[in-house]
Amino acid sequence: MMPAAIYFSGSISGGRQDVGLYRRIVDHLEAKGHRVLAGAVATESVSAGGEALGERAIFERDLAWIAEAAAAGGVLVADVSVPSTGVGYEIAVARYRFDMPVIALYRPAHTSRCSAMIRGDAGIETIDYDEKGLEDLFERLDQTLERVAAGLRE
Repeated sequence: MMPAAIYFSGSISGGRQDVGLYRRIVDHLEAKGHRVLAGAVATESVSAGGEALGERAIFERDLAWIAEAAAAGGVLVADVSVPSTGVGYEIAVARYRFDMPVIALYRPAHTSRCSAMIRGDAGIETIDYDEKGLEDLFERLDQTLERVAAGLRE
């Protein structure tokens, strides 16, 4: 599989308890040769209050990163286990402004159900996982990235 540009998205305001998990996912993707644009989501020094940057600067930077990943033929990978307006916004921008493939990672034991807006979108590949089985997640994520890179859908 060719290394891809990946924009990684996950909850900041409601999901800082998952920052270590996000970091492990980003580390795995980078170890596979992917260029991952993740910003504060995988940075342990950022609290639920967010970054020191202003809201407009964060918005413009993150949209520029999504555009950069899209221009490189990349994909958006989002952990959707913790409901987040920002993650949903980024997914919609990737799908409908940039026509990017999206892979959603979801832990069924973490919330009562995954949003129908994610599960119901045929253009979003969803991978259910258990954080105790990250090796299985990584294998399935790698396979999904290969299919997406080849232009195939399940």
